[in-house]
Amino acid sequence: MTYQEFAKRAMDYAQKIGCASSELFYANGESFEVNANAGEIDRYSVSREAGVSVRVSINGREGYAYTERIDDPEKLVDHAADNAKCNESTDDHPMQTKQTYQEVHREDSALKHLSESERIALAKKLEQTCLALDPRVKRVVYCTVGYDSGAIVMENSLGLHAERTSDSSYIYVMPSVEDGVELQTGFAFFMGTEAANVEACAKEAVEDALNKLGASPVDSGCYRVLLKPYAMSDLLTAFSPMFSADEAQKGCSLLAGKEGETIASEIVTIWDDPFDPVAPRAFDGEGTPCIKKAVVENGVLKTLLHNLKTAKKAGTESTGNASRRSAASAVGVSPTVFRVEPGKLGYDELVRELGTGLVITELEGLHAGVDEVSGDFSLKAAGFLVENGAVVRPVSNITIAGNFVSMMKDVIAVGSDLRFGMPQGGYVGSPSVLVSGLTVAGN
Repeated sequence: MTYQEFAKRAMDYAQKIGCASSELFYANGESFEVNANAGEIDRYSVSREAGVSVRVSINGREGYAYTERIDDPEKLVDHAADNAKCNESTDDHPMQTKQTYQEVHREDSALKHLSESERIALAKKLEQTCLALDPRVKRVVYCTVGYDSGAIVMENSLGLHAERTSDSSYIYVMPSVEDGVELQTGFAFFMGTEAANVEACAKEAVEDALNKLGASPVDSGCYRVLLKPYAMSDLLTAFSPMFSADEAQKGCSLLAGKEGETIASEIVTIWDDPFDPVAPRAFDGEGTPCIKKAVVENGVLKTLLHNLKTAKKAGTESTGNASRRSAASAVGVSPTVFRVEPGKLGYDELVRELGTGLVITELEGLHAGVDEVSGDFSLKAAGFLVENGAVVRPVSNITIAGNFVSMMKDVIAVGSDLRFGMPQGGYVGSPSVLVSGLTVAGN
């Protein structure tokens, strides 16, 4: 049975048994990842999967069911209808009607047209390049090349039909350097059209490791802090649920009811931009057309992120932020491409603007050290001590603490060096951000 036959039978049967509406979400994908170690391949995986979910509305309640077998649509609809009958929630979750979409232009990512053997060779080359850059590079802990591709088809009984494809390429490497008895590791991550640039990736990672040699804590206190792009992106990723209308309506966001209020410095603008070249898309997980919008504009919260359900509760329109992690997942809310608007200052200018304080290059413990509801965080960090606008030495084994909203109000400069962190269900990016003060625990 083809998927088209499956979909028609499913929707015809849903109507026959009294469903007010029905929707199908079909997704297929392929994932490739390889890791090089000591000139050999120590991890290699290729996976292919496909599945379809059906969502039905019956007697004012909705139910989901999922299968990976495209062979018995009536049984799947029956499961969804049974789940709807067991659903105690009566919150209305509308389905999208027929829509038209903006044309999206996507550049092929770097690894799309490479064979598996060529991707394997790229992983080996990345490791070899790291080892050749400096005699203190003794081994490479991780050296990974990956490629993902997929397709989505959505359709429902209200006339919606939406299709899209996607692909992503990435490389990341973690070299380990030794200087006497001291060991340090570095990291670099490239994606998209840059994912085949092993020379630049290796150079960045090795320099990151070497720059950490001789690191030690600083005295505890309150410091001016310059958060580099990866560190700031990690923080923004950790607190991105705060911008979800779903979390706000559950009472789990500080930003509930704060639209129109100042929540950050006037130099801070945060975009949700589904048309950013890093991962463009025309529609969200419900088939709603995507739109570029300033979530925070000049420090003012302009909107929370909505799907159709949260928008109806709030008496507003969906912002095109419905999400589905897979065909087996229910509809949620998440950013598309979430990024801080870059400023005009280069990194060296920001260091001079910092004067005396800390550059934070990496954060650890984001799962345990972040409270998404209160906005508080306490995280292990590393970076550099800066005095009189010049880097003095590397810093490690410190903890930085604060409140995310308070910190965003204390932003005094934004850099031009926008970078995206590793995708974690979405794409989040930021340039370097200078903050007037954070609490640091060290010596």
